[in-house]
Amino acid sequence: MVINPNALGLDLPSGAMRVQPSLWYANEPAQHDTWARLLPAREASGLHPVLLVNDEDRSLPWDQGLDLDRVSHPDDHDAEEVLASLWDYDMAENEAEDDADTIAPFTPEWPGLAPAGEPVADPDVTAARVAAELLDAGRLPGARAGLIPVRRSADILSALGWTAAGNHWDTGLLSTVLRSWENRFGLRVVALHFDRLDVSVAAPPSTMTDALAVAAEHHAFCPDNVRQGYDTIREYAAEGLLGKQHWTFWWD
Repeated sequence: MVINPNALGLDLPSGAMRVQPSLWYANEPAQHDTWARLLPAREASGLHPVLLVNDEDRSLPWDQGLDLDRVSHPDDHDAEEVLASLWDYDMAENEAEDDADTIAPFTPEWPGLAPAGEPVADPDVTAARVAAELLDAGRLPGARAGLIPVRRSADILSALGWTAAGNHWDTGLLSTVLRSWENRFGLRVVALHFDRLDVSVAAPPSTMTDALAVAAEHHAFCPDNVRQGYDTIREYAAEGLLGKQHWTFWWD
């Protein structure tokens, strides 16, 4: 049985527990300091924080439209094998000759995992700051605080049965990759939208070489980031990843 965090005497907004999937969901819109207020609940109850975004053109609340039947367990997969398979799938969908400039300096062969980054901040402090910045900038419309009973932040997607990642029919695969990024880059899942994922990173790539290696992983994980947001992987690495502590992924 999951404890309702409102019963713990913590400084939290009012909210309620939901079942299938299990989560606590705030009744009030998120504020600048909401993420920081959620962290004590993780320490007290093991519930991990996330901001759940009810985009303005959507009417479904977050206890509807989620599909646990589509989810395998992240323990069942290997992150590099998942990314290599996704990379190969994207390469097969695009003509190698036409794609050469887009994926340079890489080839259609999977380049392997990027090295771990060097931490520049505490992961939870980074997550609280990124969440506050996104809220202040109006990039999380209608966001509410959520607390999810998982062992680690990366598992939030699979625990909810989140279904927004385009052709990714099994969210367990996504959580497997996020676990690897959590280990290597100090990732925290900050916000979930109906078609977007925002994460914070406490150990971002600090050189162009490392940023390119991370960009290849991002291209496998979410090709739309490059193919619909930038002209090339190199441009994406330089402008979207180098030293950046906020990563965002969206699926068309």
